[in-house]
Amino acid sequence: MIPMARPVIGDEEIAAVVAVLRSGYLVQGRVVAEFETEFARYIGTQHAIAVSSGTAALHLALLAHGIGPGDEVITTPFSFIATANAILYTGARPLFADICPDTLNLDPAQVAERITPRTRAILPVHLYGHPADMAAIERIARRHGLAVIEDAAQAHGAAIDGRKVGTFGTGCFSLYATKNITTGEGGIITTSDSALAERLRMLRDHGQRARYEHEILGYNLRLTDFQAALGLAQLHRIEELTQRRIANAAYLNRHLAGIVTTPTTRPGCRHVYHQYTVRIPTGRDALARALGAAGIATGIHYPLPIHQQKLYRELGYHDSLPIAEQASREVLSLPVHPALTTEELDQIADTLGRLVSPVGLSLSKQDLSRGQDG
Repeated sequence: MIPMARPVIGDEEIAAVVAVLRSGYLVQGRVVAEFETEFARYIGTQHAIAVSSGTAALHLALLAHGIGPGDEVITTPFSFIATANAILYTGARPLFADICPDTLNLDPAQVAERITPRTRAILPVHLYGHPADMAAIERIARRHGLAVIEDAAQAHGAAIDGRKVGTFGTGCFSLYATKNITTGEGGIITTSDSALAERLRMLRDHGQRARYEHEILGYNLRLTDFQAALGLAQLHRIEELTQRRIANAAYLNRHLAGIVTTPTTRPGCRHVYHQYTVRIPTGRDALARALGAAGIATGIHYPLPIHQQKLYRELGYHDSLPIAEQASREVLSLPVHPALTTEELDQIADTLGRLVSPVGLSLSKQDLSRGQDG
């Protein structure tokens, strides 16, 4: 089976983690500080604050901006649920705006229509590794005095005209096992606001600036040194790994053009392909089953928009967001990770070409039977 994700872990990563384990200094020490410094340098901010997960990064970024009960934050319904849940954690309310039909990122025109007197922030997601329209989102935020918090969980190294995501607002990255670089679990927040960075450091560590001197209500959301060691080794290879993803996506684009709707990359944008997601107007689930039977893993990111999840229905959300709802019925992610071989890329392209005709899904009864059995 060709997996959807395969973390690339080499001797450098293993040696770095072992060195930390042997040192006896395991939590929030020198290696975490070094990782933060190098990550900030890579992204292009003055500060990076390592935390225990990408969800923690979003939660703390919202808290650091003073988001709380009675506030509203505009975000996308088409993302992993953590994007919106982090808003709920603060006591604030997510407001969902629909998405662009090409990139599936937050549509700035829809954002502008959703602003109310209670709106305090905009939280765009750089979905699948393609940057959101940050120029338009920044203009809206400045006009209304709103904070911008970027969910860059899938977008390490993505950029607009050479400027990396995570520098337009407060950047929140995930370092989960399947992300473009990993610490196993983990997250990191980027900012050039020194006061905000100091507050974030306190929030992740029980509200203390100095040991045992607790100034605000904080949390235990630290990163360990052995996770940071893994992250440092991965960061040293991030451009190599990213270029492999981009090359794999380019290969699939060439071979799948006219067969399925391939991903869009807007002019001036660097798409880093955390996911390679195509659109299948009809028969998406049958195709996924058939691909699985042929030894190719797929993913659906995401099969149900956040506003239609049971949790949000029970919270009173009944929005009609047609573009997100349509996307949830059509998207299918194919393997694009940097460990793919040429033979595996050939297998993905050849199998899709066999299963899908240029004018639509064309699965035989035998293909469908194998898919259902699988």
